[in-house]
Amino acid sequence: MKRDEFEGWSRQHLAGVERSLERWVPEHAPAGLGVAMRYGVLDGGKRLRPLLVLAAAEAVNGSAEAAMRAACAVELIHAYSLIHDDMPCMDDDVLRRGKPTVHVKFGQAQAMLAGDAMQALAFEVLTPAGLDGAAVPPALQARLCGLLARAAGQDGMAGGQAIDLASVGRSLDEQALGDMHRRKTGALLQTSVLMGAACGEVPAHAWDALSDYGSAIGLAFQVVDDILDVTQASHLLGKTAGKDAANNKPTYVTVLGLDAAQRRAEDLCGQAQAALARSGLPGAMWLSVLADKVVEREC
Repeated sequence: MKRDEFEGWSRQHLAGVERSLERWVPEHAPAGLGVAMRYGVLDGGKRLRPLLVLAAAEAVNGSAEAAMRAACAVELIHAYSLIHDDMPCMDDDVLRRGKPTVHVKFGQAQAMLAGDAMQALAFEVLTPAGLDGAAVPPALQARLCGLLARAAGQDGMAGGQAIDLASVGRSLDEQALGDMHRRKTGALLQTSVLMGAACGEVPAHAWDALSDYGSAIGLAFQVVDDILDVTQASHLLGKTAGKDAANNKPTYVTVLGLDAAQRRAEDLCGQAQAALARSGLPGAMWLSVLADKVVEREC
């Protein structure tokens, strides 16, 4: 029953995220920039990060307005990173979310600028001016900006991407691989949870438990991504399958093997569920379902 109710909950919230992104991502930015930005973020993707923000905010009875802004800001950072990651200077991919990548559609310069503008827009969304700003107090704006900046920067996503590019053709052990992916993928997923929690009042022990939950599912997501890269076709993934192997990149499958990688994902899901139980938050059921879905997904 909880799964059935979750589908209704997620559809409602995903529709809200899409409406908000439609509203906040400008179509008429100069020289076609807005068109490229909207192409890169609208009408596609799993929207896992926004759902984590909204589920965590509900678990702590947080501000709905602040949570929606945080959800969209996280998705803008994620989408910008994909635009840049797909470019020839990085992973050089031509397919994302089932359609041509932004640099294929609009050219490399426009893709670079679209990503840059979306990164800036994320923080603009978190710091509304005028009447819109009244629903998000300045102290909360600053806290959300700090959480997102640290997750996206050199100690988080960008740092992990740097390690990833430097690791092509190298052999990494599980500890080094985990460090890379906790930064590259995990940091933004963990911060999605914490940004949602920051929208309400959270006891210190619950904050720590939610941080552990986010860390576990952040790494689990990447383990499953590595599994799907070798077990699913491109048309199901919405991106080029087998890309990591073709690029001679270390993955959880190459380091652990397929069966052990699957067990590692399940163990991380168990850690996430245990952390939720420690939080003592009675409204955390959607976070529990999302943890299961991270490991069970097939695309």
